[in-house]
Amino acid sequence: MAKQFTKSRGQIVRENLFTLFNFLNFLIAGLLFSVGAYSNMLFIAIIILNIAIGIAQEFKAKKLVDELSILNRPKVCVVREGRETLLTPEDVVKDDLMVLESGNQICNDAVIEEGSLEVNESLLTGESDAIVREKNDKLYSGSSVISGKAYARVIHVGDENYATKLANEVKREKQVQSELLGSMRKVTRFTSFLIIPLGILLFLEAFFLRQTPVNEAVVSSAAALLGMLPKGLVLLISVSLAAGVIRLARMKILVQNIYSLETLAHVDVLCLDKTGTITDGKLKVCSVIPMTVLTQGGLDVLVGSYMAACDDNNATFWALREKFPENPVYQPIHKIPFSSKRKWGCVSFREAGSIFVGAPEKLLGKLPENLERELESGRRVIVIGYTGRTWENENELPTGIQPLYGVVLEDTVRPHAKETLEFFRREGVDVKIISGDHIKTVSGIARRAGLCGWEAAIDLSVLGETADYDALCQNYSVFARVTPRQKQELVKALKRQGHQVAMTGDGVNDLLALREADCSIAVADGSDASRQISQVVLLESDFTNLPQVVMEGRKVIHNVTRTAQVFFIKTIYSVLVSFLCLLTNQAFPFIPIQITLVDAFIEAYPSFLTIVESDTRRIRGRFLPTALSHAMPFGITVTAMIAVTCFLAPFSEAENRTVMYLLLILISMTAVVKSCLPLRPLRIFICVTMFLGTFAALGVLPSLFEVGAVSGAMGTYILAGAAASLLLILALELFRRRYGKTMKSAI
Repeated sequence: MAKQFTKSRGQIVRENLFTLFNFLNFLIAGLLFSVGAYSNMLFIAIIILNIAIGIAQEFKAKKLVDELSILNRPKVCVVREGRETLLTPEDVVKDDLMVLESGNQICNDAVIEEGSLEVNESLLTGESDAIVREKNDKLYSGSSVISGKAYARVIHVGDENYATKLANEVKREKQVQSELLGSMRKVTRFTSFLIIPLGILLFLEAFFLRQTPVNEAVVSSAAALLGMLPKGLVLLISVSLAAGVIRLARMKILVQNIYSLETLAHVDVLCLDKTGTITDGKLKVCSVIPMTVLTQGGLDVLVGSYMAACDDNNATFWALREKFPENPVYQPIHKIPFSSKRKWGCVSFREAGSIFVGAPEKLLGKLPENLERELESGRRVIVIGYTGRTWENENELPTGIQPLYGVVLEDTVRPHAKETLEFFRREGVDVKIISGDHIKTVSGIARRAGLCGWEAAIDLSVLGETADYDALCQNYSVFARVTPRQKQELVKALKRQGHQVAMTGDGVNDLLALREADCSIAVADGSDASRQISQVVLLESDFTNLPQVVMEGRKVIHNVTRTAQVFFIKTIYSVLVSFLCLLTNQAFPFIPIQITLVDAFIEAYPSFLTIVESDTRRIRGRFLPTALSHAMPFGITVTAMIAVTCFLAPFSEAENRTVMYLLLILISMTAVVKSCLPLRPLRIFICVTMFLGTFAALGVLPSLFEVGAVSGAMGTYILAGAAASLLLILALELFRRRYGKTMKSAI
């Protein structure tokens, strides 16, 4: 069976359905249903919609990631019964003889029995340089063949494979680090401690002390409990995040969990891999240095013939072929493939001599000063040489090789990499580059990409097991020769220092660090495991799209924080008024359908229309303390208004309820107007239509909402109460601004 790192459909449904928040709401709905209060159950539609949005988004993400896994799944060629057969990796068994050649992915750990290979192990080690593997050498799953051909005996399958062992360390589901999700869980946990005991006490008091019928006692108690659960805010967060996720999907950015969109907006340290992230994994020729006085035209024909004849297909030779196009004029009679071990390759031509391509120290001995400078700057140098003889000895070079060209190559930095790194620097995000490559190569890439502090580089291969990772994180921006475990330790150290850390990666070597980071980001052309464990997948494998994720997250957080104060008003006054009702032996003044009207017209309608607004400022402060401190003056004012009206009892019981409900509506609308400041055309439209829509619903369906006609005396009381409420709100708002920091720290 193939390893699956994405959650199953059943697991997704269970996680979205079986939550404490949903349980409490369905419990209240069940009680209302049991007494036939069907019209008061409209709130459950919000809960169902919220569940549906969460499940649908995670299903979509799972489908995309699974499709990527299928598209990238390789086939394995094995020898069985004397014939070569193509199999899926799951069908390979121990002791199968694999046939490996250029371009193959190694899917199982194996030992070479015949032949030799050049292997790219960058997905395991992070190093982009090829490694030579010969007879009796081990091959590791997760690596790929660059050149050569070999027969290798499978020694591990399934969970025994090296890459799978690394992946299994992080197979446990990664918990999303979401402040919005965490805040809602805090509110739900807090209210859950109150809801059940308060509900029981309110019901018993109504039934036994006030002799209220069972159905009325249930409805009254349910209204108090429903107000404590900010269900509209949960839906707003889900819809806002889902809208951002959909916009990012159009930009080829997959967000696997909607709350992951918010996580990157809070990140203050971004750890980038070099190969495949800042660079695109390709090389380009940046200069060609002539090193001979021989006739240029003839040389180009020879070099073109070499490019047509050689079988090497790594990034170096792809770059050389772009500069020296294939031109098969001369017939090759012998080939020596390029090898990282001997660091040269050769093709001999009939009656034309031999062309050599290799490292400058091999073909030249002493390096010219200009080539030495290129190597010091982190670039790569290849020398193309010529001799008039044919050459077949793979173990040594002939004497008298005439150097033709010095070719300087460099990794291709992604377009807009500088602008992306500058964006993060400007936004207060510290960028660190962590790579398995040589320190000169990594620091050279960091310099070309415009990383601030690229000079602060360190080679972690020279450090022992007792390295002080906390000090390293503070003192360096570029880390070279980093092992998978060291990557994980660096991320842990950054988190210990209080940072929110994002980590990008494409290989098995990145899994431990991806698992540890607050926000994990993978590229689509990386390994299966890295895509499946990551919260964000860049489908075009381009990290320069990350600012889009940050901006979408900021939009959501700013819009939700601005409107959340209106939702929390109900939570605050529901808790306070419930205790007031218990102490004074009075019924909760509102019924569930009245609360639903406030949910729909005053909380949901303005909030959902303003989620289209674009506020991409840096995130400052924490969501829950900010929202609760802004809601507190209004929640306290509603409680005071209800307490005064209950104490004075100026009208009949039904009229008092109508008065309190209308005052609740006016105070809540005041909070909406405050959240819409500064007023803009859209916000003015929202405020006006909110007012008209709410009172139109009350006018058309007064019996449904149990609102009576307003007499002259009631109207006067409402106006006086509204004026007094406004003064109290202003006083409490001044107090909040003066002591806001103390209040937020207490929260």
